[in-house]
Amino acid sequence: MPIATRLLLAVPFALIVLSSQAGDLSVVGTGDGIDLLRALGAAYTADHPDTNVIVPPSIGSGGGIAAVSSNKEVLARAARPLSDSEKEVGLIATPVFRLPSAFFVHSSAGVKSLSAGQLADVYSGKVTNWKDVGGQDIRIKVVRREDADSTLQVLRQSMPGWKDLAITEKSKTAVTTQDCINTVKETAGAIGFGPFTKALEMELSVLRIDGHYPTDLTYPSAVTLTFVHKEATVTPDAKQFIAYAKTGKAKTVLTTMGAVPVN
Repeated sequence: MPIATRLLLAVPFALIVLSSQAGDLSVVGTGDGIDLLRALGAAYTADHPDTNVIVPPSIGSGGGIAAVSSNKEVLARAARPLSDSEKEVGLIATPVFRLPSAFFVHSSAGVKSLSAGQLADVYSGKVTNWKDVGGQDIRIKVVRREDADSTLQVLRQSMPGWKDLAITEKSKTAVTTQDCINTVKETAGAIGFGPFTKALEMELSVLRIDGHYPTDLTYPSAVTLTFVHKEATVTPDAKQFIAYAKTGKAKTVLTTMGAVPVN
């Protein structure tokens, strides 16, 4: 085959590859609500085939915000409010949905519900065996998050007894939401916390607190997830995806998976 012919045949293939890459929209950041955002991205891509929404593994709210701030990314997902300094550099946060905070345990714990007081005693280390709160005779293994974690900050602000709670030193710190879930799932007697999703119910036992389930309106604690962008660098695809998150179809996707859409 002549060289010229081979080059002509190669051009369409190259254009296809470049076109598919150009249609990717990456949304980086927190691990909170990652399953919901992937479902939302899939729904958007189904309606807008030219844009492939990618929700990669967590780099934390701060990591996502920093990536947009430094112009490495155009859109981030965050589970905490922007600081004044972040707003000053032109970052804009758009609330998308509220995600209840949930406490979950390994099935060996043998508990389905705790009072707020019992929960605080477990995390402070005052109670160290599940039998002391109505569960099985097995040692409690506390899994916590780092102090800057968005869910922990929300618990500090809203869960009774948590404002100044000193979490036991005999605990394991998980660096991401998925790390916390995996640790509890793999460790007998373990308890952890993180954003609630319907998928979480299929993996672990989600606790009621004072009789209230995370999806109840009376449940005290939730985190708000936002999309973060800069007006100077945001792309038309990113703007359209942010707008899509407020549509009726998007709200149906989010509600079905356990989130509470924010108007």
